[in-house]
Amino acid sequence: MSTFVMRRPDDWHVHLRDGAMLAGVVNFTARQFARAIVMPNLNPPVTTVADAEAYRSRILAALEPGLSFKPLMTCYLTDGIDAAEIERGFAAGVFTACKLYPAHATTNSSHGVTDIKNIHGALDTMQRIGMPLLLHGEVTDKHVDIFDREAVFIDRILSKLVRDFPALKIVLEHITTEEAANFVAEGPATLAATITPHHLDYNRNAMFDGGIRPHFYCLPVAKREHHRLALRKAATSGSAKFFLGTDSAPHAVGAKETACGCAGVFCAPHALEAYAKVFDEEGAMDRFEAFASENGPRFYGLPLNEERITLTRDAQSVPDRISAGGTEIVPFHAGATLAWRLQPSNAAR
Repeated sequence: MSTFVMRRPDDWHVHLRDGAMLAGVVNFTARQFARAIVMPNLNPPVTTVADAEAYRSRILAALEPGLSFKPLMTCYLTDGIDAAEIERGFAAGVFTACKLYPAHATTNSSHGVTDIKNIHGALDTMQRIGMPLLLHGEVTDKHVDIFDREAVFIDRILSKLVRDFPALKIVLEHITTEEAANFVAEGPATLAATITPHHLDYNRNAMFDGGIRPHFYCLPVAKREHHRLALRKAATSGSAKFFLGTDSAPHAVGAKETACGCAGVFCAPHALEAYAKVFDEEGAMDRFEAFASENGPRFYGLPLNEERITLTRDAQSVPDRISAGGTEIVPFHAGATLAWRLQPSNAAR
């Protein structure tokens, strides 16, 4: 296969940041994806309809002329979140979903939820109106090993959420473990998961190959090889429960290569080609379109994109660094060669 034509995909999990960084990175996403679920963990976080409308306007203002891209805004859940504000934003078409960050789990999550019981009122409202809940699925207890935090979250929190809110749509985002893949696959139709290109591509050894490799560090952290293989199996299985979510999270080189390097992988520039690499290696290109372009919108109850894009088997080198937002960022697959290339003429209308 030298050419692959598919429905234009969506990214169901991306960090676009704000300010100069937003202007520097948003078009990498918009050139590939028709829509994207935009994370609300700004500083301060997006917790009101006005916040989301203002952020959406800044995103749209940063787009290159000719790009057709729709940011789907999310509400950041806090212990004191106003359920009426959530409902108002969803009814107005401003909020697409709500995001739950356990407090202190990852970047800009200090305002996150300290106890799931504190947001039961909001979850009741979301279940009633059909609004999806997006989860960063990790506990933050200091005594729980960082490589076990996703599995513990599933056992301690997610299993009870599924039981107590049976009609609530839940997306367990950026899954990293065999436990997560199995729990989602065996769960009800209201439960789904996104998978990143980097968790499909490398295991935790990459962070320690010849020394500390901070550009492979993200949260949830990469796990053992058997987990990576389980994710590849889930992504390429054809199951409608799994779909594309890059979790692209840009940080300046200086913020990564420091004593306390920030968590996040900047995979937006070649996201679609990185996913195609995995599906090609697994002999599953016939299932790639469903994973990238169909499963997500169907779970969210949104129409499929009509536009088509084209990937060609045309080797391209990924640069070591990318200039964006007045700084330098190391992209995913930096210095490597990818076998697939998205034809740019198909990425805009």
